[in-house]
Amino acid sequence: MSQLYVIVLAIIVVVLLAVALYRTSLVKTKADYLVAGRSLPAIVLVLTLLTSWIGAGSLFAGAENAYKNGFAALWQPAGGWLGLLLIYFIAPRARKFAQFTLPDLLEARYNQTARVLGTFAILFAYIGITSYQFKGGGDVLHLIFPDTVTPELGTFIIAAFVILTTALAGMSSVAYMDVAIGTLVTVICIIAAPYLFLQAGGWAGLHQSLPAQYFEPLGNYRLGPGGVRQSVGMGVVRGLEFLVPTMLLMLGNQVMYQKFFSARSEKDARISVIGWTLGTLLLETLIVAIAVFGRALYPTGEVALHPREIIPYTARHGLPAVLGAVLLGAVFAKVISTASNYLFSPATNLVNDVFVRYISPGASNKRVLIVSRLAVVLLGCWALYQAVYAESILKKMLWAYTIYSAALTPVVLAAFYSKRVTAWGAVAAIGSGTVVTLAWDLPGVRALFPTILAERDAIFPALTMAVAAMIVVSLFTTAPKAEQLAQFGDQG
Repeated sequence: MSQLYVIVLAIIVVVLLAVALYRTSLVKTKADYLVAGRSLPAIVLVLTLLTSWIGAGSLFAGAENAYKNGFAALWQPAGGWLGLLLIYFIAPRARKFAQFTLPDLLEARYNQTARVLGTFAILFAYIGITSYQFKGGGDVLHLIFPDTVTPELGTFIIAAFVILTTALAGMSSVAYMDVAIGTLVTVICIIAAPYLFLQAGGWAGLHQSLPAQYFEPLGNYRLGPGGVRQSVGMGVVRGLEFLVPTMLLMLGNQVMYQKFFSARSEKDARISVIGWTLGTLLLETLIVAIAVFGRALYPTGEVALHPREIIPYTARHGLPAVLGAVLLGAVFAKVISTASNYLFSPATNLVNDVFVRYISPGASNKRVLIVSRLAVVLLGCWALYQAVYAESILKKMLWAYTIYSAALTPVVLAAFYSKRVTAWGAVAAIGSGTVVTLAWDLPGVRALFPTILAERDAIFPALTMAVAAMIVVSLFTTAPKAEQLAQFGDQG
C-alpha cells in the first residue's frame, strides 16, 4: 500500500513542478510575477480562489474543530460564506482599482503610514498562516510514511517544496497549480464523503456512535472550565469567535484582492465570486462531514490524541486503497497550494511596498524578480521557524485570523464603503488592532478590559479597539479628498 501512496504523491509533485516550470518560462515582468499579467479568466480565478482559501485551516484546524464539536464546526466556514455575500459587490471595484497589493490600496485611500502598518500586519498574519500549512503538510507525510518521516522532517520537506515552487513563477505559478489542485480536491471529497457516511452506519450509526451534542447547533461550545455546561448565550459567543475572524479575514484577505487584481476583467472578477461561493459551500461542508464521520469511526487511539489529523488518518485507514491514496494526495496538494498563496502574498508586500516603494523605485524588472524570489525564500524560512514551535494548528489559525481581521478588514471595507473614515482613523485602527492581538496573552493585558471581553479570545477586544479608534480619530481629523474617494467607486 505504501507504494501506491508514493506513486500518487510522485504524480502530484511532478505535475505541480511541471506547471511551475512552464509558468516560469512566461514570466518576464513585474506584473507577470506579481499579478499574472492581469490575464486570469473566470474559471482559473474560481479554482485559485477556492484552493487558496481552503487549506490547513479547514483540513486540519476545521477538522479538529469538527472532531471535538461535531457539525457545530460549521460556524467556522459559515464566516467565509457570509463574507462571500459582500465580496460579490467588492470584486469588480477591486479589479477596477487594479494595483498589486493591499497596501497599494491603503496608501491610495489613506496615506503612507497606513501602507507601512498594513504591510507589517499582513506579514505577521500571513506568515502565521503559512506556518501551520507547513505543519499540517508534515503531519500528512508522517501518516503516509510513519516509519521513515517524522512530523518534524515532513514539515521541513513541505517547506522546501513550497518555497521552491512559489519562488519560481509567482502568481502565475500559484494560480495555475491551483486549477489542478482545486479540481482534484473537490472531486475526491464528493466521492469520499458518502462512502464514509455509509461506513459509519448512516444517520442511525452516527447517532449511536457520537454524543448527542454533535448534532446540536452549538456542539460542545457551551462547555466551560471543567466541562460544566454553560448558557446558550455563552455557546453562541464561542461560535462567533470562530465565525467572526473567518468572515473578516475573507472580507479583507489580500490573497483574494491580489487574485482580483490579476483578473482579465471586472466581469471575470464578479463571475468568479459566484463559482467561488458555490465551491466553498460544497467543499467546506464536505470537509466537516468527513471529519465527523471519521470521529464516529475512530473515537479512540492515536488520532484521538491528535484530532487535527482526522481527515488524512481517515483517508489512510477508512477508505479503499486507491481512493484513500488520492484523498491523502489531495490533502497534501491542498496544503502546498495554500502555503504557496500565503507565502507569496507577504513576499509581494516586501517587494512592492518596501523595496520598490522606498529602496529602489526605479528597479528593473530583472532586479525586481530577483528580489521577489529572495523575499519568498526568507519569509519561507521565517514561517518554517514558526511551524517548528507551533503547538496547535487551531490556536495558530485563530491568532492569525484575528490579527488580520481586527487590524485590516475594517479599514479595507471603509475604503470601499465610507466617505468619512480618514487616513489617521485608518492608522489608528491598524495600529490598535495589531497591538491588542499581539499583546493579548501577555501578563496583565486582559485585566485592562471589562470581564466580558477579558474572558474571551482576542478577536472581540481587538476588533472593538480597532473600530472604536477608527471612528473616534476620524471624527477629529480631516476628511479624505474627493480624488482619493473616486478610485473606489460610488460610496454611500
